[in-house]
Amino acid sequence: MKNQALSLLKKAINNPDANFRDGQWEAIAELLQNKSRLLVVQRTGWGKSLVYFMATKLFRDRGAGVTLLISPLLALMRNQIAAAERMGIKAATVNSSNPQQWQEVAAKLLNNQIDILLISPERLANQDFLENTLLPLSGNIGLFVVDEAHCISDWGHDFRPDYRRIVRILQALPSNIPVLATTATANNRVVEDIVNQLGSSLKIFRGTLTRNSLQLQNIYLPSQPQRMAWLAETLPNIDGSGIIYTLTVADTERLTGWLLSQNISAKAYHSQLEKEVKETLEDQLLSNEIKVLVATVALGMGFDKPDLAFVIHYQRPGSVVHYYQQVGRAGRAVEQAYGILLNGKEDDEITNYFINNAFPPQTRTKKVLEALNEAEDGYSVPQLQQQLNLSKGKIEKVLKLLSLESPAPVTKQGSKWYATAINYQPDTQKIAELIKIRRQEQAQMQEYRESSECLMAFLANALDDPHPQPCGKCAVCLGRSLLPTNYLTKTVNDAILYLRRSDRIIEPRKT
Repeated sequence: MKNQALSLLKKAINNPDANFRDGQWEAIAELLQNKSRLLVVQRTGWGKSLVYFMATKLFRDRGAGVTLLISPLLALMRNQIAAAERMGIKAATVNSSNPQQWQEVAAKLLNNQIDILLISPERLANQDFLENTLLPLSGNIGLFVVDEAHCISDWGHDFRPDYRRIVRILQALPSNIPVLATTATANNRVVEDIVNQLGSSLKIFRGTLTRNSLQLQNIYLPSQPQRMAWLAETLPNIDGSGIIYTLTVADTERLTGWLLSQNISAKAYHSQLEKEVKETLEDQLLSNEIKVLVATVALGMGFDKPDLAFVIHYQRPGSVVHYYQQVGRAGRAVEQAYGILLNGKEDDEITNYFINNAFPPQTRTKKVLEALNEAEDGYSVPQLQQQLNLSKGKIEKVLKLLSLESPAPVTKQGSKWYATAINYQPDTQKIAELIKIRRQEQAQMQEYRESSECLMAFLANALDDPHPQPCGKCAVCLGRSLLPTNYLTKTVNDAILYLRRSDRIIEPRKT
């Protein structure tokens, strides 16, 4: 069986010398031979997708049913469908971007013409999908995959409420379906929570999180003009293309404009862009048509450019887990790539804002529930906006969190929301504990900025890697800067003038 899998691997990546990485075949064999429930925690770029694609192919060759893959981002799905097809796997997706194909996909699924179906966790909230696609398919699922499984845990850095639905779906499916959950960013607390939710029979395969190709360096430049000057002078001297992460949408636009003014090919990428624009920007970076994408976390999980030469953080992320995941985009298939953390004096102010606004205030939740209880025939979100004078986003956040409580104090029928008979009481203790964890994560990133130990080992330790090792390649291990830390005063002054102009004049972004 391993020989068959190895020949498939060589064919898929068109490399006669290809071999499995440590742990890949063991995970595939565990699924095939024991039909286990398995959690794989492996470093970014290790090849977790290869495990579920290869397992899918081998299961299907044995006559097993379709693989159902829960994946958090459309960008990830786009990349993965292309990767699956290279392995001879017929992949399809049902998501908000392809409603015109839903019927065709459903028909092919029922006719066993699809090997792997990729859906977002949000799709599990769609009653039509559950009744007309998932329910008829439930007796023919050969493998159930949860990608970016840390999103299941609300103790994790990137909890997504819709991931709670996955556990409920699994409980309703036959218990003998093999399950694979994968992540690069689960510490012990998150792993324990995933085990609690997916069952005590969950086996854990954990590898080292050290990334040998990444060279890490921290540079503290407190003011934005200093960082802008450093980027303008340093980027032209780095071969290849990369990503600069910022914490806010405004900074992606502002910094992109500055880099363009310095004749550096840059584009801004964030959640407020249309899907088609995002896809175009991703393709431009993939094909090295631009030097750098200046991005928020909207360009995160799932974006895979094997030869990405650098990831630079304009500001410090709120947690080590966020940082590891983002910097891990670089250097997946090249021998050397840079991971540079610049830091700034505004970092804590921005992170504090995100922490303080992570949960809707109790007064807002109470207002939404009171409005629904008083409604004669429920309210749509636009009607709630009129009643409460709150933004659509704020109302939707409250409704989503309430709808995922068990039992839920709200229910949705068609476009309208209704209050149920449940007397909802928020879990204030848990919210306080989560906020405390976020503060601890913030403090840990401050420690990382000032670390005098190996930077890669620091990250591995923070993620509870059982075997952290000095990398021998970061600025601390080498005892010197990887990239120069200086910049010209003239460039700083130019950046100050640019910021003054950009604060006064907001021009439409050219795409």
